[in-house]
Amino acid sequence: MKKSQIFMNGVIKENPVLMLMLGTCPALAVTTSAMNGLGMGIATLAVLLGSNIVIALLKNVIPKAVRIPCYIVVISGFVTIVGFLVKAYAQELDAALGVFLPLIVVNCIILGRAEMFASKNSMLDSAVDALGMGLGFTLALFAMGAIRELLGAGSILSFTLLPETFPKLLIMTQPPGGFFVYGVLLAAIQALPARKGKPLEKKHCGACAGCPAAAQCAAAKDE
Repeated sequence: MKKSQIFMNGVIKENPVLMLMLGTCPALAVTTSAMNGLGMGIATLAVLLGSNIVIALLKNVIPKAVRIPCYIVVISGFVTIVGFLVKAYAQELDAALGVFLPLIVVNCIILGRAEMFASKNSMLDSAVDALGMGLGFTLALFAMGAIRELLGAGSILSFTLLPETFPKLLIMTQPPGGFFVYGVLLAAIQALPARKGKPLEKKHCGACAGCPAAAQCAAAKDE
């Protein structure tokens, strides 16, 4: 697979938040403003890039029986480094992200890319995959944060864009606003292929053994 394709998969086709619906907890919790979403995305991208590179380099050394604990140790090391840097140079962002910054350790996007990609590919391909996935995650969080901040405060990145007379939807800065904006973005993304006259591609994970939805999945595949 070409490196450009690997990169674009993470940004668009396999966007972790909008297509795979992974990392939804931080996506809903920290996107009360565009800056918070941008900061969380960049922090996750840095951890994902570092962990993917290290795991790709060590994939032939790490025993398969203990690979998941080893991946978590590598990821937690990079989360610690990023956490210290944010505390030192971006105290306001650290306070805004709160517990969700150290919880990057258990972010399913990072562990999933370590298991599904970095442990099976070269260091360079793993780095490209991390950049694509990290950028896709960052763009999704920034979009959610920008919409919520614009409708809730009339500004984006603290720059006022709406007049003072425009009614502020304060609910957008609350949890219900996060769910609403996320749902609207999902609906918009899912509608794009239909608008182009192309039906949505039906993806199958391939792990049908023991799955309670195996019958429905097989029926959909035959359609």
